[in-house]
Amino acid sequence: MADELARWAGERAPSLLARAEGEALAVLRDALVAAALDRPREGRPPDEPDPPTAKRDPPLAKPGPPPPTGEALWAYGVSRADAPRPEGLSGVVPSAPVTRVEAGELAALVSSVPLAEFAEEPLRRNLNDLTWLGRVARAHEAVLERALSTTAIVPLRLCTIYESEESVREMLEREQDAFVEALEVLDGRQEWGVKLLVDPERLAEEARSRSSEAAALQDELEGRSGGSAYLVRRRLERHVREAASSVAGEVAEQVHARLQDWAIDAVSRRPQNRELSGHEGDMLLNGAYLVEAERVDGFRELVTGLEDRYRSLGARLELTGPWPPYNFVPHGGAAAIA
Repeated sequence: MADELARWAGERAPSLLARAEGEALAVLRDALVAAALDRPREGRPPDEPDPPTAKRDPPLAKPGPPPPTGEALWAYGVSRADAPRPEGLSGVVPSAPVTRVEAGELAALVSSVPLAEFAEEPLRRNLNDLTWLGRVARAHEAVLERALSTTAIVPLRLCTIYESEESVREMLEREQDAFVEALEVLDGRQEWGVKLLVDPERLAEEARSRSSEAAALQDELEGRSGGSAYLVRRRLERHVREAASSVAGEVAEQVHARLQDWAIDAVSRRPQNRELSGHEGDMLLNGAYLVEAERVDGFRELVTGLEDRYRSLGARLELTGPWPPYNFVPHGGAAAIA
């Protein structure tokens, strides 16, 4: 499979989870509109009825190219060649077991996929099918999670596809130094995610209670009426919003700093869209943390303690993991290969 396709799919697949439904509806809309249009035939007045003989069979569609045949290899991640071999693992195609392709010190976890579904054109179509994409993404992650339970692994992006075992070996040989470095960094460490969510109303109350300016505006409001009171009230509301935003930023920085101190490395990611994730409250932090496996219990305790510390904000810290360490592959290089 061409390198360009794998890179394109790997970069685009996560965003398609959010966009696929809308795109599918757009396609359906376009089809319905096209079917409903009643344009006059070329050369006839719009209001002139067709003669009885005007009905014709629809033109035959031109035959397209036959669907591709054969198989390719879907790659999940790279481990050391002396790591335990996977047993009883199914790939993104349930009937295809996960196997290994070895080259030197490295081994890639792979499984066979049919070109009729995973070649360039069918893959592009399938990436716009939310159900298909969700199933494949879950299967890909399941293989990585099983592998991570027994050894260090460098995860490869979704839709990393190769034409043959030989092309996988060539990749391992070409990128050996990058993979070896990544495995050394990730060995004995785990990626954990922490989301900090707060109740927006309680956050506003907390910000208001901390602000002397808010108290002064409240006192001023009690002595006003009519239009004058309206203006003071608007100033107070605006000030509370700004103060709440400031408090939110401070809390997110403090929580991230404490977690970062405990971890080997940390990344602060963009908060998730509430409509897509379904979370309640305002997400102030969406962090990823690389933690020594032997320190995970202490990391859990730290998360619990931070939640207690900011309980006045209606704070909730969600700890998830361990995850495939996409965020901590050195230079982002190895995980982006293919």
